[in-house]
Formats: sequence, structure tokens, C-alpha cells
Amino acid sequence: MTPPRPPRQTSAEDLLTRLGRLTAQAREHAEFQQARVELAEALQRRMLPDSLPAVPGLRTAARYAPARHGLDIGGDWYDGFPLRGGALGFSLGDVQGHDVEAAAFMGQVRIGLRAVAASAADPGEVLSRANDLLLSVDTDLFATCSFLRFDPLTWELESARAGHVPAIWATVDGEYGIDLDEGGLPLGMLAGSVYPVTRRRLARAGAFVLVTDGVVEGPTFPIEEGLARVAEVVRDGAAADPGDLAAEVMKVADSTGHADDAAVLVLCHDAADAVEGS
Repeated sequence: MTPPRPPRQTSAEDLLTRLGRLTAQAREHAEFQQARVELAEALQRRMLPDSLPAVPGLRTAARYAPARHGLDIGGDWYDGFPLRGGALGFSLGDVQGHDVEAAAFMGQVRIGLRAVAASAADPGEVLSRANDLLLSVDTDLFATCSFLRFDPLTWELESARAGHVPAIWATVDGEYGIDLDEGGLPLGMLAGSVYPVTRRRLARAGAFVLVTDGVVEGPTFPIEEGLARVAEVVRDGAAADPGDLAAEVMKVADSTGHADDAAVLVLCHDAADAVEGS
């Protein structure tokens, strides 16, 4: 019977060599991860529009903030563009997942929404057709989204949402609330999904605000409390400049300790009668 070998003695030099090798591997991994984060943030910012459309009586603004620690970047977007007949389309959403892949998919969703909105009848059809388009793409990612259509002739705002955070509204005379309209599933989950449309005539001056969950939810901060805080901010700033209001709403994200990136879209509008009479 062969006697067992004595345990190999590890010298201090061996330990230092191994530690150096592990440190180098960790550094390479950290540098690679940082490069991916920087690429994702660059893609994200390049894909967001430099400006948003507006018409007399409607003022718009948006804000985007990357994740606090740079790891959850790449999913949020906002957009605004003209539609046929003089209408304006607006979207805001959040791609499931993060990093470079999410940033690239976000660009696909944003462009897809623009493409189908050019011929769709209302926001519900926009989301339905975008959903089917995304399902035809070979990816496991999906996106939550809200889409708005503003008609400057009727002063009507149509909206639909796909698994997204509800909108917040307020009027300059002090009324405000969270728009708990019926929504549908996130985009890219189930073929044939239906997205109900809410229509509202902007009879009183005020503000209509969309946010992503990074604004209203944190690791230990419930989304209901975040929405309530945003509603109060929108109530107090319904008559403010849209850029100032967007900045104030984004401050809520700072208070939630959000780990995700965050986006805000603000529409400040005059009363319909005031615009028609001008």
C-alpha cells in the first residue's frame, strides 16, 4: 500500500504570485465592465432626442439620469415627433435589462414606435403594432412604454400604456391625480395584445407628466410612495416652465435612492378655450 503524499507546502512566494494573478484578472474584468457601462451610456445619450416638438399653447421638456452606480444603464428613453395632420406623438419607456444590449434594443423600440405611429389611428394601435413588430425580432428583452398623441386642432390628448408606470396630471387650479387608466402588457411579450386608449380634452391649463420606474421606485422605496411624491410636485408646479418641472420631478429619484436609470417627460398646456380664442 502506497503511503499518502504529505500535503504540499505553499510558500509565501506562491501565495503572492497567485494573489497577483487574481488581482490582474479582477482588474481586467472591472475595466471590461466599465467599458461596457461607458458604451451603454454613450449609446443611450446619443439615441435620445436633442429637443422635443411643441406648438403654441403646449410646452414640452424631458430629463434623463443614468443609474447611480453605473450598472443599470441603458434601458430608459423619451421621444417626441410630428405626426400626420399636425398632431404630435410622444413616447417614454423602459427596456427590461441593462447594459449595451438594452441600450441597443431601446433604440429599436424607439424607432419602431416612430415607424408604426406614422400610419396608426391612435396610441392603442401604435402599441399593438409595435408589440407585434418587436415579437418578430429574435430577442428575450421586452419594454414597458406609454404613448401619447396630442391633436392641436381639438386640443385632445390620447394615451395608452404597455405595462408602464401611470401618468401624473395636475391643473393650475389645484386639482391633480395619478392616471390609473387601463393598460396592456409590456411590448414584446404576447402577440395580439390590446392597449386601451384614454382620451381627454385639455379644458383647463395644467401639466401631464410621464416617468419611468427609476424615478418613483428604489431598492427599499415603494412605487406607490414615489408616485404620490411626484403627484405633489406636479401639483405645485403645474404652472411652471416644463424644464423646471421636469427637473423638480427628477429630484424625487434622488430621494428614492434609485439604482436604475430614470427618465421624465413633461407636457405643460394652456386651456383649450384659451388657445381657440387666441
